[in-house]
Amino acid sequence: MMLAAQAAFAQPAPQRIVSLYPCLDAILVNVAERDQISALSYYARNPRSSTIAEIAETLPFTYGTSEEVIAREPDLVLSSRYGPAKTHEALERLGVPVALFDVPLSVKESLGQVREMARLVGHPEHGEAVVTGIERALAESAPPPGQSPVSALVFQSNGFVAGEGVLIDELLNRTGFVNRAADYRMGQFGIVSLELIIADPPEALLAGTADTRGYSWADRVVSHPALKQIAGRMARTEFPEKYLLCGGPVIAKTARTLAAARRDIVGGAP
Repeated sequence: MMLAAQAAFAQPAPQRIVSLYPCLDAILVNVAERDQISALSYYARNPRSSTIAEIAETLPFTYGTSEEVIAREPDLVLSSRYGPAKTHEALERLGVPVALFDVPLSVKESLGQVREMARLVGHPEHGEAVVTGIERALAESAPPPGQSPVSALVFQSNGFVAGEGVLIDELLNRTGFVNRAADYRMGQFGIVSLELIIADPPEALLAGTADTRGYSWADRVVSHPALKQIAGRMARTEFPEKYLLCGGPVIAKTARTLAAARRDIVGGAP
C-alpha cells in the first residue's frame, strides 16, 4: 500500500519502522521511540554525510533491497519518492505501508515533512518539539537589521553548487548571505568552474574541509593553489557537507553554522 506523505495512517502507531533514505533516517530518530525503529539506511552510518552517524551505529540497517526489508516484517516503510522502485513495488504487492516523501525545497516543506512523519509514527508531539527547535535556531541565526548580505557560493561533493530555489538557498538568505549561483547562470544545481570563481569571486566560498586523498572534485577545487590569487577578495569557510544534504532537524545546525560563518566574515558582528 503506497502512501503519499500526506495520506492518513491508521492507528495504532507502527512498531517496526524501516527507513530507506538517509534524510528520513535523521527525522525518524528524532520523532520515533527507539524501539519503534526496525532499521535505518546504511548511509546513516557514514560520518561524512550523516548527522546521526553515532546514533545509527546503535541501530540495525539495510541496503534497501526488498529481501532485506521484507525480512524485517515492517509495519511502515519510509522512503524517498525517488528511492528503490523495485523495493517499493515488492512491498506494495505484500500490502506493506510505504510512505513516500519528496525532497523539500524550502523550510516550510521540510517542517511539513517533520510533522507528517511524527504523525505517521504516532508521536506528533515529538514533531512539534523538532519544529520549535528549528524555528528558534532560524530566529537566532538571522542577521542584524540593516546588515548587508554576504555573497556566497556553496560547494557540494562532485563539484555541484547549490543554486536558486532549493533549501540551502533559502537558508543562506535567512542567515545573512546572498547566493551567487544565479550570477553564474545556473539553476537549482550545477557546476561552476574554477576559472569563473577566480574571474568573479563571491565574498565567501562555503565548502567542506578539503580531503588530502582527493575525496571529491569540490575538495580538489577549494584546495587549488590558484585560489590563493583571490585570497584577499574571497573568504574560504569550512562548512560540513553533511549539513547541506538534508532538511529536517539538521536545519538548526545548518542555520547556526551559517550564522557563525557570517559573523567571522563581517568581523564578529552579531
